[in-house]
Amino acid sequence: MTRRLTPGRRIPARTLTAVAGGEIRLPDPDGLLHLQFRRFAGCPICNLHLRSVVRRHDEITAAGVREVVFFHSPADELLPYAEELPFPLVADPERRFYREFGVEAGPRSLLDPRAWRAILLGVVLDVVAVLRRRQRPPRLRQPAGRLGLPADLLVAADGRVLAARYGAHADDQWSVDELLAAVRDHRSEPAGADT
Repeated sequence: MTRRLTPGRRIPARTLTAVAGGEIRLPDPDGLLHLQFRRFAGCPICNLHLRSVVRRHDEITAAGVREVVFFHSPADELLPYAEELPFPLVADPERRFYREFGVEAGPRSLLDPRAWRAILLGVVLDVVAVLRRRQRPPRLRQPAGRLGLPADLLVAADGRVLAARYGAHADDQWSVDELLAAVRDHRSEPAGADT
C-alpha cells in the first residue's frame, strides 16, 4: 500500500543532516520547500535533471523556494556530487523517507518509452564527463536498486503539502517551469484556502 502525500496533508517536523554537513529543517520555517526524491548517486537521468535545476537555481531561490534532494544512496557515494551542487543532498540508502513519503520503485521506471530519451542523453553526457575525469561512474551495484521512481513535493512553511508529483517513469519529474508554476498557483490562492 502506497502512502503518497496529497495537497493539504502535512509532513512531520524534523531536522535532517545534509551529506555535506549542516542541518536541514523540514518544513522550512522561512518559506517554501521543494523536496525532490531522485534515484541513486550517479544516475544519468538524475544528473541530467539536476543540471537543469542548477542552471536556474537563482530563479528558484528568488521565488522563495529552497531545494532539498533525497537519494537512496549512501552518504559516501553522494559526497562528491554534494560538493558541486548549490542545495543539500540527503542520503537515504534504506529508503526510509521514500517509504514514508510514498515514493515507489519498479521496472516501469526504465521500461517506459517516455524515459528513453533522457536515459540516452544522460548516459552520453555522463560517459563524456567520466572520460574527461570530471565525474566518477556510478557503482555497478546499487544496494537500493536502480528502479526508483522520482517524486516532487512543494511544502509550505507550516508543513502543508501544496503540490505533489509522483513519477510514472524515471524521467517523470517537475521541470523548473512546472515547479515555478506550482509556486505561482500557491501564491494566487485566496488567503486561508486549503489545497
